[in-house]
Amino acid sequence: MNFEILAIDPSCRARRGRLQTRHGTVQTPVFMPVGTQGSVKGVSPDELESLGTEILLGNTYHLYLRPGADRIARLGGLHSFMHWNRSILTDSGGFQVFSLAKIRKIEEEGVVFQSHIDGSRHRITPEGAVRIQEQLGSDIAMCFDECTSYPIPYEYARQSMELSVRWARRCKDAQTHADQALFGIVQGSVFPDLRRECLDRLMEIGFQGYALGSLSVGEPKEAMLAVLEALVPGMPSYAPRYLMGVGTPEDLVEGVHRGVDLFDCVMPTRNARNGMLFTSRGNLQIKNSRYAEDPDPVEPGCTCYTCLRFSRAYLRHLYLSRELLAYRLNTLHNLHYYLSLMHKMREAVEAGTFLQWRRDFYAGREASEI
Repeated sequence: MNFEILAIDPSCRARRGRLQTRHGTVQTPVFMPVGTQGSVKGVSPDELESLGTEILLGNTYHLYLRPGADRIARLGGLHSFMHWNRSILTDSGGFQVFSLAKIRKIEEEGVVFQSHIDGSRHRITPEGAVRIQEQLGSDIAMCFDECTSYPIPYEYARQSMELSVRWARRCKDAQTHADQALFGIVQGSVFPDLRRECLDRLMEIGFQGYALGSLSVGEPKEAMLAVLEALVPGMPSYAPRYLMGVGTPEDLVEGVHRGVDLFDCVMPTRNARNGMLFTSRGNLQIKNSRYAEDPDPVEPGCTCYTCLRFSRAYLRHLYLSRELLAYRLNTLHNLHYYLSLMHKMREAVEAGTFLQWRRDFYAGREASEI
């Protein structure tokens, strides 16, 4: 993996970069659609490519349980299995182990848990998480860590952070695929001193990228932004900075403003299936009766497949009728919105006008009804 910075906005920390993996070039800052089980729900790989997707996220926990990393490896790896020839980042499964597993026990060796699918017992260790991701063949793998909830006591946050650092060292030592980048994950809840200590210790180990985990887990928005303010300036400038599991359009803007390069979140796809559509003028609930005879597209001027062809009235009809096409069309629009948002931010950073663009972004979302 190679990463280079192409531009930094002189008025803030926003930066424009280029990430090169064995499966192509990724322009940053970038949003990664979430393909939890080897599929971004509701859309095909060809549609993702037509939207301009350059990298997506696969979930280690889910793919390990079903269909199994061994099976995917025998079928040529995740790229071949899902027919995706661009870059893939896999998370370590830590978040899902701690949020989805029915019963879990954290040990120094790893985590013992019961599958949320059938209750079967499993153990994932740092070495095991690396091996699974190497079997999947992703371009970027994540260290196994403990994802903490909010709020937690300071002492528990310290113990958890130190465990994650020890696991990170074991992940690094277990790595055998030189063509797969490995990112460390900075933990420490909302405590800046713990976050800084964790970052320093991860940098001593040495990773090709650094992520911020255990954010957007229930903490106030101000607390998340305070962590970014405290941590991002100290993260290596030569390495990609990844804010995991975040978030809303506003979260992406604020993350880029503070120097973050990579984002992922289920929000655009999950909200699409729930009838919430993102626009530059705010969020639209397509089920609302006001759209029953509305001939306009979701967002006038939008160039996505959905907006070029279908009215709000038709999308509302599909959604209320529970037609499967509703989920696909809504998802295409929301992903187009997110990916276009990142494109606009990259352009603003290159032009050195990010702060003005940011002001216009907020003004647009607050100015008028949809």
